[in-house]
Amino acid sequence: MSSIFVAVAYDDMYQAQEVRLRLLRMQKEYLIDLEDAVVAVRDDKGKVKLHQIRDMTTAGAISGSFWGLLIGLIFMNPLLGLAAGAAGGAISGALTDVGIDDNFMRTLAAELKPGTSVLFVLVKHFTQDKVLAELEGTGGRLLKTSLSHEDEAKLQAVLDAVKPQAEAVALQ
Repeated sequence: MSSIFVAVAYDDMYQAQEVRLRLLRMQKEYLIDLEDAVVAVRDDKGKVKLHQIRDMTTAGAISGSFWGLLIGLIFMNPLLGLAAGAAGGAISGALTDVGIDDNFMRTLAAELKPGTSVLFVLVKHFTQDKVLAELEGTGGRLLKTSLSHEDEAKLQAVLDAVKPQAEAVALQ
């Protein structure tokens, strides 16, 4: 089964982040397997900022530091090896783009009005009924998906759904 791609736009700068937190919580419960989940925010000045779940530069620097230290120990200069490994790892991490293409996300987010956000998600697999129940009523407008037209309409209906009044009163 191939990954499913979904991009959902929200009318404020915070809702995409809140929905991503729900998805990450569901991932810890093994209800969804996320390959990538990025929030793009277009601030009030129109600038687009991507909030990745993985910082490839930091991960590369840590990995490079380890290998550099190991090589430095072998050649009797651990500090030089550590520094060279960290620098090399940071550079390779910064050049590595895993998941959804950053340029695509920036371009799509730049088309939205300032003060909005977009959630970009790449899903390997998920428990459909439980994930959709958790996303019910979170709002948002589907921008792009790899879903069939029928599944896309179902997802948009779930996002648009209003939770019953009885549940809202019971929660107060």
